[in-house]
Amino acid sequence: MNDAQLLRYSRHILLDEMGMEGQARISQGRALVIGAGGLGSPVALYLGSAGVGHITIVDHDAVDVTNLQRQIAHNMARVGVNKALSAIESIASINPEPQLVAVQKRANAALLDQLVAQADVVLDCCDNFATRQAINAACVAHGVPLVSGAAIRFDAQISVFDPRDAASPCYACVFPPQHAPEETRCATMGVFAPLVGIVGSVQAAEALKLLASVGRSLAGRLQMLDGRDMSWSELRVPRDPQCPVCGKH
Repeated sequence: MNDAQLLRYSRHILLDEMGMEGQARISQGRALVIGAGGLGSPVALYLGSAGVGHITIVDHDAVDVTNLQRQIAHNMARVGVNKALSAIESIASINPEPQLVAVQKRANAALLDQLVAQADVVLDCCDNFATRQAINAACVAHGVPLVSGAAIRFDAQISVFDPRDAASPCYACVFPPQHAPEETRCATMGVFAPLVGIVGSVQAAEALKLLASVGRSLAGRLQMLDGRDMSWSELRVPRDPQCPVCGKH
């Protein structure tokens, strides 16, 4: 770590739990972010500012003016620009060190199988159930921890699914693929702008902890936030031995 890096990351290095070793692990880490919208925006900015060595962002969509109420990685000048490209431009303006890759495609199973295999941690910042299940299946197959977040209206949830831990459930254990919920989208239901910032920030924190091998992750715990009164609740979520995804691994 050179002098410029020691200065840039000094507030991490000062943490007893982190130190130079933890920051070095972050700088060598590879993060895959699926979605560069409300959740993906704070995720991208915090991972980039913290110095994650390689960040790949996947998003097929373009920035729209209606996104700017909450998607803080974008701005008016980038309306019409692909969101993954916009997000890596924002990261680069904060920290030139990470290697940044924008994938301007929809995250299908084949693409996820390729990208997850190259990652140390995956962050699910997408907005639909089918893609979440595909991300989870790829993470289970390749043994890569998944940090999953979701937010709509004033309600949010977050957890970590770590296939390296025999006791940790996968996403499908908690949300079985055969029980698909009715899809709710911001365009029709609305979302409280700071809520996605809160959840995305927690996702970034969990990913950095995993990369740095610091603290205890949310594996086995599902946290839920009611933004109306800012109350958190937590459920313990066990692994399902009959899970159609992780039960066979």
